[in-house]
Amino acid sequence: MEEIIVTVAAALALGMVAYELRVPPLVGFLAAGFFLHFLGFTAFAGLQEVSDLGVVLLLFTIGLKFDLRSLLQPEAYGTAALHMITVVLVGSGTIGLASVIGVISLHGGLGTVGLLGFALSFSSTVLVVKVLEDRSDDGSYYGQIAIAILVLQDLAAVAFITIAGEESPSPWAFALVLLVPAAWVLHRLLDRIGRGELLVLFGAVMALGPGYVAFESVGIHGDLGALAMGLLFAGHPRSGELSKSLFSVKELFLVGFFVVIGLQAAPSWSDLGMALILCAVLLPFNFVSFYLMGRLFGLRNRTSIRTSLALSNFSEFALIVVAVGVGNGVFDNSWLTITALAVAVGMIASSLANARSLQIVARLDAVLPSENEARLRPTDRPLDTGDAEVVVLGMGRIGRGAYERFVDLGARSVIVIDNDHAVIDALITDGFTVLEGDATDHEFWHRLVVGGNAHTVVLAMALHDSNTFALDQLRIAGFDGTIAAVVQRPDQAAHFNQSGVHAVVNIYSGSGAAVADAAMNTQQR
Repeated sequence: MEEIIVTVAAALALGMVAYELRVPPLVGFLAAGFFLHFLGFTAFAGLQEVSDLGVVLLLFTIGLKFDLRSLLQPEAYGTAALHMITVVLVGSGTIGLASVIGVISLHGGLGTVGLLGFALSFSSTVLVVKVLEDRSDDGSYYGQIAIAILVLQDLAAVAFITIAGEESPSPWAFALVLLVPAAWVLHRLLDRIGRGELLVLFGAVMALGPGYVAFESVGIHGDLGALAMGLLFAGHPRSGELSKSLFSVKELFLVGFFVVIGLQAAPSWSDLGMALILCAVLLPFNFVSFYLMGRLFGLRNRTSIRTSLALSNFSEFALIVVAVGVGNGVFDNSWLTITALAVAVGMIASSLANARSLQIVARLDAVLPSENEARLRPTDRPLDTGDAEVVVLGMGRIGRGAYERFVDLGARSVIVIDNDHAVIDALITDGFTVLEGDATDHEFWHRLVVGGNAHTVVLAMALHDSNTFALDQLRIAGFDGTIAAVVQRPDQAAHFNQSGVHAVVNIYSGSGAAVADAAMNTQQR
């Protein structure tokens, strides 16, 4: 029990330190693993299982929100294929050169270095999806591209693990196709499931039962099964609600994942040196490679940069691939330590970079060559609000309510901007005027102010940082109309009031006032 308490306390303490330093808490969880390993602690019994459960639930929730059509886009499958080829070549060359100059010893030929390069060609599904969820970008255009690339990479990793494993998939694997017709029954069951703990249990059972366990039992990696089960529920009206119900449970278990990554490293100086070399060479190369391929397939500078920032890291699957290689005697055990270090350092670097993604995107976009709008993918062309007089950013409950209220009050032209493709499809079906786009795009604000007719802007996005960035862009563009903003905390309200926002509404205190007004009105009747 003491080991559990110490591990959880260390994760909490260093997670809080990371939060105070304005970096993602997962950086603190990784640091907790390194710190505990330095003190001589090892993973307590069950921590690995907790970690695995977090990954299974994560992949299940990815499937719930993922649009399979994204896999058919050339910016997804083309980028995934070309990037894997180039990283294998560059990674193999880096490892081979390090071996030649004596940084690390390596036994084997081109096949050995090629396998190591292949292991380092994946991006971390866990990290990327967590970063996207934290920014509410998992449904955005660039977020869906990033997830599609991750899914394709994971399929390649699972295929390798299956082929290289000691046992091939069972002939019973073909029976998994029965899950497709069975989905109709499971959908009807979800219709009847209540909320709260029942919904959480239903999601966990679906991810672990017909998902993980069913696939593992026929010799296919269970993580793929969890993703597949999520995809089977993606079209259900309650898929979003199911994903939200699992959020806290999944986040708690994923703490174990990041702590385990840190606990796995027991490096020598040469191991640490090799891991740092891999990070110094491959992380910048990943960024440049993903950016250039995004541009090649018709993405804007901003979209390519944001996708590149999210994907420039190493995957947890690298550890599995290397472990398979060690088990088959392809290379010695030290490479598992080197890979674990590279994965951990890469996650820390990627987390720090993504914490300042808006600023990085703005600076790079300002100096990179302008794109030819006619050659861009239609879904990634700059937004034009046309004759809209009122623009609402973010179509959650608050944004939707603001839109409907403006319409009721007779506003002549109201338009909504949101970045979640699934939300937008539903809104268009309901008759809303809505555009899909990135409201943190400075070019969008320039068009709005210079060429548009908007006199009112409502900042109703889920993240305060996104609303703040949008406010800064409005000021830079010289917008002189009315700005209203939604906040969740008093300090956020104070910040917007000091920044000159005309109307600031705290959604919690505002709701309380509305309830009190309704009660008073009832008494007066």
